[in-house]
Amino acid sequence: MSRLIVWRHGNTDWNANHRVQGQTDVPLNALGRQQAVDAAELLIKMKPDAIVSSDLHRASDTAAALAALSGLSISYDKRLRERYFGAWQGLTMPEVAELYPDQHTRWTSGQEVGGDVESLADLGKRVSEALHAAAGLAPPGGTVVVTTHGAAARQGIGHLLEWPLEQLRTLRALQNCHWVELTHSRERGWQVAAYNVGPFTDRPVPPPV
Repeated sequence: MSRLIVWRHGNTDWNANHRVQGQTDVPLNALGRQQAVDAAELLIKMKPDAIVSSDLHRASDTAAALAALSGLSISYDKRLRERYFGAWQGLTMPEVAELYPDQHTRWTSGQEVGGDVESLADLGKRVSEALHAAAGLAPPGGTVVVTTHGAAARQGIGHLLEWPLEQLRTLRALQNCHWVELTHSRERGWQVAAYNVGPFTDRPVPPPV
């Protein structure tokens, strides 16, 4: 049985301030760097065979903490980037609600936002394609760790599992530096083995954007 670990990056100042990051290349802050180290010390016990990461620095620098422990090199895949949020990027959600009320209403009700915000369908397709590609980097029965982003992780996993949007919305947002463990076998296909696993944190969960 093969294993795929889908790992959200560590905390950033924009996470802390509840700003929409999207594909803006915001770096990890001090807390995020420590979270990456703490998480890597747990993930190394899973004996990863390969590490794949989004090329945005908050993800790649998170992956680097595991690479340092494992000695593995990191492969980069732009398809693992966060959802593109267009004009929302850099805004807080109250600012989005004020400037783009119709889009915000669709967002809160789980509908496609429209405008220049990437659709959930497109996001799920590109991230799941990257997850499939990453899974192929390990030998049969091996483990691949994929470092990505909150919305990208959830939508990509949902597409991979062929879950309807209504089911996917029942999942809580991944906390910073937490992960989803997926397993794959010929008989059962992809299955969720664990969700929102990671180092202890007592901080509120930032939005997955």
